[in-house]
Amino acid sequence: MLASLLYSLHDMYSPLNVFRYITFRSTLAVMTALALSLLVGPMIIRYLKGMRVTQQVRDDGPQTHLGKRGTPTAGGLIIIAAISSTVLLWGDLNNRFMWITLFSLISFGAIGYWDDWLKISRRNTAGMKARYKFGLQILVATVIAVVVRSQETAYATMLSIPFFKKVMIDLGIFYVPFAVLVIVGSSNAVNLTDGLDGLAIGLVGIASVANALLIYISGHSQMAQYLQVFYLPGTGELTVFCSAMLGASLGFLWFNSHPAEVFMGDVGSLSLGGALGTLAVISKHEIVLAVVGGIFVIETVSVIIQVVSFKTTGKRVFRMAPIHHHFEQKGWPESKVIVRFWIVGILLSLVSLATLKLR
Repeated sequence: MLASLLYSLHDMYSPLNVFRYITFRSTLAVMTALALSLLVGPMIIRYLKGMRVTQQVRDDGPQTHLGKRGTPTAGGLIIIAAISSTVLLWGDLNNRFMWITLFSLISFGAIGYWDDWLKISRRNTAGMKARYKFGLQILVATVIAVVVRSQETAYATMLSIPFFKKVMIDLGIFYVPFAVLVIVGSSNAVNLTDGLDGLAIGLVGIASVANALLIYISGHSQMAQYLQVFYLPGTGELTVFCSAMLGASLGFLWFNSHPAEVFMGDVGSLSLGGALGTLAVISKHEIVLAVVGGIFVIETVSVIIQVVSFKTTGKRVFRMAPIHHHFEQKGWPESKVIVRFWIVGILLSLVSLATLKLR
């Protein structure tokens, strides 16, 4: 909005021509989202405290987490507000992909907020019934997948295989179910990872950087041709969205770092995970997403393994799932688990970027 207005004046003042460049607006997006998070964060935290929107902690969880009771939750509202406002300021609002990703962020955030509200109003950890929660997520993801599939591009139903130059799979009618699986899976993977102060939001920030680079390249004809990746016109604008997500993540981390002043809640984790999944589907980096968000995948797999093992054998593979709790139970301090997981997340993001060259 503001970017378009300023660029329209470049004939009168030539330096304003800089607003046409995605890289410049992406830089502004990081700083703006960070500033907005730091500005509105304290106000939203005070509001959540006043409304007694506080964390409900499971009695069967790590004993060290019992002290987190009473900490404000649903802080993901800070993230959604910062990202949305920043995108509206510096993004190209004529870009259809930008609106699709915003729809994903806000819709999954609404589902998460409803879940958070039910937990708070009932004063326990049981929120929305699983069938309703997953049903709404699948509905939103289906809308997104159908809209993305309907775009007239040569790669609408194609799946790119990392590390191989010309290996592509045409999923055809199965593309929409696959895209729904990616988006819903990503949303819930971030949700499962959100169990320690700053863990999930730090990993989202790392993933945002990797996604920004991947998406910028996909939307740049010369770079895409050189690196032999899908060239997807218009997707480069989503670099601004990724940058806004990075800025909002850094801003929220200011309040969510250990010991946390606020938790993001499902409103934050579901919305961020849904946005990451949507970005992967639009940019045709669905498989690379599993590398970029490798920690999210590991967290999800650890829960699946734990549940299957306990139901089939009566034994647990991990001391507690998701796996970050396993390491806590082994005696790792919470801060050490968080930083070590961040380190692995950074390494996995570098591996995902290496897939661009190793083709």
